[in-house]
Amino acid sequence: MDKEDLLQALLDREAIRETMNAYCRGIDRGDEAALRSAYWEDATDRHGAYEGSASGFIDYAVKARASGARMIHQVTNVSIVLKGTQAAVETYFQAFQYDNDPQGKLRETFLIGRYVDRFEKRGDEWRVAARTVVYDWMKESPAPEGDEATRFGARAPQGRMKPDDAWYALLAQPPFNS
Repeated sequence: MDKEDLLQALLDREAIRETMNAYCRGIDRGDEAALRSAYWEDATDRHGAYEGSASGFIDYAVKARASGARMIHQVTNVSIVLKGTQAAVETYFQAFQYDNDPQGKLRETFLIGRYVDRFEKRGDEWRVAARTVVYDWMKESPAPEGDEATRFGARAPQGRMKPDDAWYALLAQPPFNS
């Protein structure tokens, strides 16, 4: 592989990693634009009980995230196999979720798994064309006692949904807003 091909492969890998980061920010902050930027319009997603179009999953996720319940995703161990304008990508994730169980009681859920994705490069952009979420670990617990203000104490600010999160406030400032 010559230097130009090697450089392009590095750029492609970094673009795929940034797409994964956009997905995590989108799902955690209820940022629909960030979520949509991670998938091609004709992409598919097999995500737990959901199986269908990525657009349908995003609609479902944005509606679910409207409650503002806490969620954070972390991605690690990204394996990328590039083949022209296609890439096989396996990304390990940890997801911490604070939401309601089927009876409406608050719970904490800790998930570990992998996004097994087929990425496609169209033009100069890499996005998910097909995703399968593989679940490797799950632990559910009742929510801790007390309200968040008491539990967090002086630890501020806490994560918020778009546009109220600190990330979006930073992007609204110069030089990022120009």
